Amino acid sequence: MKKLLYIILLFPLIGLSQDTLNGTILEENKENEPIPVVGANVYWLDTTVGAVTDIDGKFSIPYQSEYTKLVVSYVGYKTDTITVSSAKAITHWLKPTSELDEITVTSRKQATSKSYLQATNTFTVSSDELLKAACCNLSESFETNPSIDVNFADAVSGTRQIKMLGLTSPYILIATENIPTVRGASQAYGLTFTPGTWVESIQITKGMGSVVNGYESIAGQINAELQKPTKDDKLFVNFYGASSERMELNTHFNTKVSDKWSTGLYLHGNTHQKEHDVNNDNFLDMPKYHQINVMNRWQYTDTEKGFVGFFNFRFLTDEKQTGELDFNPDTDKLTTNAWGSEIDTKRFDFSGKLGYVNPEIPWQSVGVQFAVSNHQQDSYFGLRQYDIEHNSIYSNIIYNSIISDSRHKIKTGLSFTYDHYDEFVEDTVYERTDNSLGAFFEYNFDNLDKFNLTAGLRVDNHNKLGFFVTPRFHARYTPWEKSAFRASFGRGKRSANIFAENQSLFATSRTINIIGANGGEIYGLDPEIAWNYGVSYLQGFNLFGRKADVTVDFYRTDFQNQVVVDWENPQEISFYNLENDSYANSFQTELNYNAFERFDVRLAYKYYDVKTKYQTGKAIRPLTPQHRFFANAGYETHPSDAEGRWKFDATFNWLGEQRFASTASNPIQYQLPENSPTVATLNAQVTKVFSPKFEVYLGGENITNVRQDNPILGANDPFGSNFDSTFVYGPIFGSMYYAGLRFRIK
Repeated sequence: MKKLLYIILLFPLIGLSQDTLNGTILEENKENEPIPVVGANVYWLDTTVGAVTDIDGKFSIPYQSEYTKLVVSYVGYKTDTITVSSAKAITHWLKPTSELDEITVTSRKQATSKSYLQATNTFTVSSDELLKAACCNLSESFETNPSIDVNFADAVSGTRQIKMLGLTSPYILIATENIPTVRGASQAYGLTFTPGTWVESIQITKGMGSVVNGYESIAGQINAELQKPTKDDKLFVNFYGASSERMELNTHFNTKVSDKWSTGLYLHGNTHQKEHDVNNDNFLDMPKYHQINVMNRWQYTDTEKGFVGFFNFRFLTDEKQTGELDFNPDTDKLTTNAWGSEIDTKRFDFSGKLGYVNPEIPWQSVGVQFAVSNHQQDSYFGLRQYDIEHNSIYSNIIYNSIISDSRHKIKTGLSFTYDHYDEFVEDTVYERTDNSLGAFFEYNFDNLDKFNLTAGLRVDNHNKLGFFVTPRFHARYTPWEKSAFRASFGRGKRSANIFAENQSLFATSRTINIIGANGGEIYGLDPEIAWNYGVSYLQGFNLFGRKADVTVDFYRTDFQNQVVVDWENPQEISFYNLENDSYANSFQTELNYNAFERFDVRLAYKYYDVKTKYQTGKAIRPLTPQHRFFANAGYETHPSDAEGRWKFDATFNWLGEQRFASTASNPIQYQLPENSPTVATLNAQVTKVFSPKFEVYLGGENITNVRQDNPILGANDPFGSNFDSTFVYGPIFGSMYYAGLRFRIK
């Protein structure tokens, strides 16, 4: 193993000394708004030396004195050739292609951007897209995105659960600035711990993703980039209030401390103390809660020496109470007086990133990522107690360079993770320590025009999972203009934290059954191993003179070994290992169309075939709709300094039937049909922008007032053997309306 690590780390140390040219590519428009062009090709004429602009339109490209002509091109824009005589930074404005025929075109930065050039199937959701909905936290950030499914985990906790490619969030690597965060103890509620206003953008990758970020991802990767103190507003205030009497307040304070240091203080608070029981089942339709979330963020930038760093200090306290209307935690906790639940979480974490770009050799860089956290949750559900404390350490060292020229890029490095879990499950203590040391190497070939290939390999030695290898492969081919055909495959491996990931089981009367729990290292179970394969095709085109694109993709996940969560016996929940015969197929087609000026339409259809082989036979995974239709429409009036502008957005979701886990052995009054009804919901929001400093918004969720009646099985006897709150297929509360304001000082 040591020899292999040496080869991986030392192989890429190749490079020649050159200067670098930095620049920014913007879109030319009548308002002279600095709209960055994302994914533009920038390369030296008659060479293979090139670069691609990032989300801010910025690029960095090696420079030599013999390079004099810089070509800038992007689909839908005029290709320009710029004369360059030195390595001095440049800013260039691209014209939309249609302006060549003297047609006036007003273009805007896309709220969700897809790259025609990357090998991975990744798209970026900007803060503009997040503002189309209330987006109070990360779990609510995907309402306008057809690739992510959002639903409630149970009928009492109010927790939203996301899915990608038909698989739940434990199979998705969810990171904050490429540091895994929603994992372990935070798996159930961690998405609610990142306020939406803190997020600058979200990158969503379908398939395995990069080996640089770890070995755990199987269905995909979601990375949230936070606001930067140097780019964020000096003061930002967002106030939100809902008809449910949910209240939230976000404030950002950013200041420049010195030439190199800037800092931001981010404060978030939310509360909901109103009791709602719309369906008259004597249970709260949504929990009472409050959360305080504080982050102090520091940014260090030294462009002369090539250093940039971000350092975050965070503290969070989150308290939830739910259950029967007359439940009083002071007198009824863990008694049969009334069924109730409290979930109290405290979390401390410190994380940072430090990057160095060699001023003498600009394509060589080193990055260090690290995070330390303590997560403590104390909770009970009726008579069932569940406590968990999770201490975690994460570190990653990444070296970037090129081989020969900028077409051949490599990344390599080392990673280390440490996790200590201490769980109390009813009357049993589970304690374990996981640690892992890994090394990775990733090669990227990119000729910008036709072909892009990323091939990665990592090796890890884990004290519980042993020594294993993780290969991942992504390729992009452009057969003709405005097109991208992609293919990928890869392997993922993970430890299933069966209680932290399935906390909704405690809001039932089911007994816990771990079958064959003597062989594996974690709860007596073996780790999960899966292969993911995918193909996708993106085609841009003009329809009636307006921009459009269509995407079609298909992904399949094959489990080599899976920890099955078996709900098929309504009196128990069983966990056991099952080799093979479990898979998830996902097909999606999506159309984006700029129907007319400042009016965008997004349509999508998705089909899932997700089956697991239970002990009773192979069956569709419960509460996973096979069919989903999605539609989103957004319109903005023309910006005007005198009158401001309006923004309108609406999202429609239709979900097909969903299979219920079997209730056949229950008494007849507690039996459910085989499938749920279909569900259709409509959300909408209107925003009035008065000025760059002030705006207000008004919106509604589930405007059509769709509601699942009697979502809790056995609500009349919560301490009986048939009580179960997990059969949730649609909204519980009904319509909800909200309003808010945003104020900022640049």
